[in-house]
Amino acid sequence: MSGVRRGPGCRSGTPLEVFPVAGIGEVREGDDVGELIAEAAPYLRDGDILVVTSKIASKAEGRVRRDVGRGEAIAAETTRIVARRGETVIAQTAHGFVMAAAGVDASNTEPGTVVLLPVDPDASASAVRARVRERLGVSVGVILSDTFGRPWRNGQTDMAVGVAGVTPVLDYRGMADDHGNALEVTVTAVADEFAAAGDLVKGKLARTPVAVIRGAAEYTTEADGPGVGELVRRSEDDMFRYGSRDVLFARRTVREFSAEPVDGDTVRRAVEAAIAAPAPHHTTPWRFVLLESPEARRRLLDAMREAWIADLRGDGFAAESIARRVRRGDVLRAAPYLAVPCLVAEGSHTYRDDRRNAAEREMFVVAAGAGVQNLLVQLAVEGLGSAWVSSTMFCRDVVREVLDLPPDWDPMGAVAIGHPAAPPRDRAPRKAADFIVTR
Repeated sequence: MSGVRRGPGCRSGTPLEVFPVAGIGEVREGDDVGELIAEAAPYLRDGDILVVTSKIASKAEGRVRRDVGRGEAIAAETTRIVARRGETVIAQTAHGFVMAAAGVDASNTEPGTVVLLPVDPDASASAVRARVRERLGVSVGVILSDTFGRPWRNGQTDMAVGVAGVTPVLDYRGMADDHGNALEVTVTAVADEFAAAGDLVKGKLARTPVAVIRGAAEYTTEADGPGVGELVRRSEDDMFRYGSRDVLFARRTVREFSAEPVDGDTVRRAVEAAIAAPAPHHTTPWRFVLLESPEARRRLLDAMREAWIADLRGDGFAAESIARRVRRGDVLRAAPYLAVPCLVAEGSHTYRDDRRNAAEREMFVVAAGAGVQNLLVQLAVEGLGSAWVSSTMFCRDVVREVLDLPPDWDPMGAVAIGHPAAPPRDRAPRKAADFIVTR
């Protein structure tokens, strides 16, 4: 985290005062929130921290929408749906916040209106801070707060959505506790703690949108500071990024990989997900060959390349066309790890006619595809990129020979696995209605 201030923070036993600012009244578009606070709280001192309900900044900045359905407003403010259950939507906003309804609120606003978060909450906090300094000659910190639910905990609490002049987090990593134990992961969200403390005296129904925290001047800064971005976890560090709504959409075809090695245990966890797929007749038709050594990958890909070229020559393709087609397999060579999913149709039924035997085979192929899909999705959840390539299906005998597989193992393509070298391209938009027929 850039700009993170290290401990030790507030001295043990230092008293804090938290009290509301009365008399601000209803805020409307065009109002100056800093001016309103300065008029209502002329007693502010250097080092005080203002906790300001973000809603009044939104109202002053014209972030109120009238005659717009709440669902429509949520959709407009959403960059990613994390989870949905009934009418409840957990969404990510353009700010990076993950919160209910993308921060769209229909409380404490006129009927028929909804309030959106400020476009730039840090800038809103900075403007309040500057106005208070101009009017009262004091340097205060400002935190814009809003209400968040929390995973794994019932109830809601206020958290910071905008920060100016306050240290957002304290980083204790590398320090030692009283017993000499090294602190390895302790990063305290100071701004969130102040936001929650301010909410205790503001209340939800008291119409007092501003609180003052006094006695924590050491957490304030001369400059506005790094802002709320220090509190927003980067997507690559988020172990719980994919919610129930978008976990399937996490799977993307990745064709460019970094040189970072792949942890085989991670792939094995993905295989555990793969073998949870449905299968006919209570069978387990999946097998996965994991090519972890560069030599094994090279031998397989070289043999497949020769078989492919021979087939293309037999089909009468020109040398230039063959070279172009063979290059499509480069994604497998670029990957630091390969997996070859195989179908084993043990337990399949044999019938008297070809029609039913063909259907039996198709059932097992579908089960193999479900296993591959589970594998790809779990790899994405684990932070790995992948690309399923069908090439092994065109030279199954060659693959079985090179990998020394039993004759009843049926290679069903190959999966290139690695850490993405770049973000995947946007998926082409598709509407479910285009793929549905209702009878």
